[in-house]
Amino acid sequence: MSSDSSDLYPARHRPARHASPAATPRWAAPHDGTPLPDRTRQWTGGHRDLRRLRRACRWQRRVATFAALGYFAVFLTLTVQAPSVMARLAPGGLPTGLLLALVQLPVTWLAVLLYEFTARRYVDPLARRVHRRPEPVPVEEPGS
Repeated sequence: MSSDSSDLYPARHRPARHASPAATPRWAAPHDGTPLPDRTRQWTGGHRDLRRLRRACRWQRRVATFAALGYFAVFLTLTVQAPSVMARLAPGGLPTGLLLALVQLPVTWLAVLLYEFTARRYVDPLARRVHRRPEPVPVEEPGS
């Protein structure tokens, strides 16, 4: 069972993320003196869920990748930088290097399980919300 926790974290205001009509540079203004249309960016509305979905997917990929590749990088670093540590016997009688190499498989499984957990917990509810959103009705422009 997954729960939609996206409503628990309301969108926060991000300063300096939109254009201000008063801050239009002189070179961008039309030569006839008419003001430019207000092009402020909306941080709420239909595209908010898509932004949140993309952010959740990026976070999910990064965490799973760093979990799997991070352990592998630590293993390789120890192999190159501290071969004497890797040659010592571990409590089970195996060399530490071999034990750490065998632990890579469960670490990879844990990264996959973490990926699945975060997908069900955070990404799937956002994807369902985007999927349920009704299609916008195209508005006809006057005079067409």
